[in-house]
Amino acid sequence: MASLTPKQVSQVSQWVADGLSLSQIQGKISSELGVSMTYMDARFLVDDLNLSLVEKEEPKKQEVVVELAPEGEAGAATPGVPVAVTVEVDTITRPGTMISGNVTFSDSQKADWYIDEAGRPGMVPRVPNYRPSPEDITDFQAKLDVALRQAGF
Repeated sequence: MASLTPKQVSQVSQWVADGLSLSQIQGKISSELGVSMTYMDARFLVDDLNLSLVEKEEPKKQEVVVELAPEGEAGAATPGVPVAVTVEVDTITRPGTMISGNVTFSDSQKADWYIDEAGRPGMVPRVPNYRPSPEDITDFQAKLDVALRQAGF
C-alpha cells in the first residue's frame, strides 16, 4: 500500500466526512492525489485512519395502491377497509428485468413479480408452491396494469 502524506490523509478524511462511497474515494485518491490504490487498500486505509463511512439508506419502494371498485359501483371503496390485493413497484428494478415489484394477495401471502427484458411476465411466490386464488390473480392483473401505466409503461 502506498504511503500518503499528512495533507493527503487529511483530504481522504474530508472525503469520508463528505459522505463519499469507498469506490468514489478510491477514484479520487487515484485521480486527484496520483496514488494508485486497490479498493481493498482504500478500505484498509479508511480503517487504519479510524474513519467511518457514511452509509446511505437504500431508496424506499414506491408503493402503488390501487383500489378498484366492483363493476357498476363507482367510488365504492370504503375508507379504512383493506384492499384485497396490493401491488408495489420497485424504485430500483431487479437485474435482468425491465420492471419489478411485489404483490400482497387477499390471504396476506406475498410474491415478487417482474417483467423480464424480453417482455415476459413472471411471479415468484415467497412461500414455495403457493398459488393465489383465480380472483386474486384477476385483481392483481388489473392493479398491475394501472400501476404500470402510472409508472409510465
